[in-house]
Amino acid sequence: MFGTHDFLLFVLSGLLLNITPGPDLIYIVSRSTSGGMGKGLVAVAGIGAGCLVHIVAASLGLSAILATSAMAFIVVKVVGAAYLVYVGLNSILSSSKGLATKLNQVPSAVSRRKVFVQGFFTNALNPKVALFFMAFLPQFISPNASCKAGAFAFLGIVFWINGMIVCMLAAWLSARLASNLLGNRGIMRWFERCTGGLFVFLGIRLAMAENA
Repeated sequence: MFGTHDFLLFVLSGLLLNITPGPDLIYIVSRSTSGGMGKGLVAVAGIGAGCLVHIVAASLGLSAILATSAMAFIVVKVVGAAYLVYVGLNSILSSSKGLATKLNQVPSAVSRRKVFVQGFFTNALNPKVALFFMAFLPQFISPNASCKAGAFAFLGIVFWINGMIVCMLAAWLSARLASNLLGNRGIMRWFERCTGGLFVFLGIRLAMAENA
C-alpha cells in the first residue's frame, strides 16, 4: 500500500507509542485539567500542528540533518529543553492563582492562542520526535517503493491521525476528571505543580540526552 508493508503492525505499534506518556500527552492533560475540554482540544491542535512539521521534514529528508549533524541536534535540543522547562516553571508559578477558580472563567482568544502555540512548540522543538520518525517509519517502507517520500508522508499521516484520536480522548478524560475535582482547590493546585515539575524534569532529561 503506497510503497509500505506490514501496515496493520505499523498502526498497532503507532497506537502503543501514542499512549506512552510523554511531553505531548502531559501537556494535553495539564491544559485539559486546568482549562477544560475547550483548551484541551486547542492543546491537541497545537501538538498536531507541531507533529505535522516533523512529518513534512521526514518526508523531505530534512530530519536526516538532525541525525547526522551533532551541532544541529544540540541547538534544537537545547532550545526544546529550555522551552519545556519554561512551560513547567510557568505551570508551577501559575498554580498559586487557584486553578479551580480559573476553570470557571471563560477562556479568552489570547489564552487559547497561547495554549496552541505552547503545544506547537512542545512538539516541534523536540528533536527526539524528528529522530523517531526517521527511525520508525523506514521500517515499514518497502525498499523498492517508487516514491519513498510519498510512503513517508502516508505513514506519517496515518500515525498523526491515530495520535490525534488518542490525544482527544486524553483531553476528554482529563476534562472529566477536572470537573470532578473542581471543588477541591488543594488537589487542583498540587496537580498543576506536579505537572509543572514533570515538565521541568522532561526538559532537563532532553538537555542531557545523547545525540544519537
